[in-house]
Amino acid sequence: MARLKDKYLALKAELQSELEIKNSNQTPKLEKVIISVGTGFAMKDNKLIKNIEDTITTIAGQKATTVIAKKSVAGFKVREGMPVGIRVTLRGENMYNFFDRLVSIALPRVKDFRGVARNGFDGRGNYNFGLDEQLIFPEVTYDSIMQIHGMNIAVVTSADSDKAGFALLEKMGMPFSKGSN
Repeated sequence: MARLKDKYLALKAELQSELEIKNSNQTPKLEKVIISVGTGFAMKDNKLIKNIEDTITTIAGQKATTVIAKKSVAGFKVREGMPVGIRVTLRGENMYNFFDRLVSIALPRVKDFRGVARNGFDGRGNYNFGLDEQLIFPEVTYDSIMQIHGMNIAVVTSADSDKAGFALLEKMGMPFSKGSN
């Protein structure tokens, strides 16, 4: 079992009492983590798209998929069928392993890191934040990438409020910033 899942099971009772939840099945938990990269800068370069897909696959430990445009949008110079993004959805063991590596290894490697913003919650306990580069993950070698790109990470929880989602992620080790940004 993943190290972070053991940690969650150990702190579940503490989280339940802190949030004053009567039924232990209503205690918030991680449901999925979605990693996505918009590839607007690389739409016409298939080698770069493949490189980004390989990088995200390496980071996630699971095969990433290419998102294809369903409609043409002239203002963005997008045609139907063009690749517009890369994404991967992690659940179960892969999710816990990735989240553990994210909070314990990758985020502390961010230059001038003072914690992730507290204002990334969506009102339903889910948290979104972006990273500027993929090189903070130790799995990625500098020589294997063609272009530095960022990514969006969405952490979906079963919490019904931002307060419960924040409490869960804080107990799971998410390094939130000290200020109220």
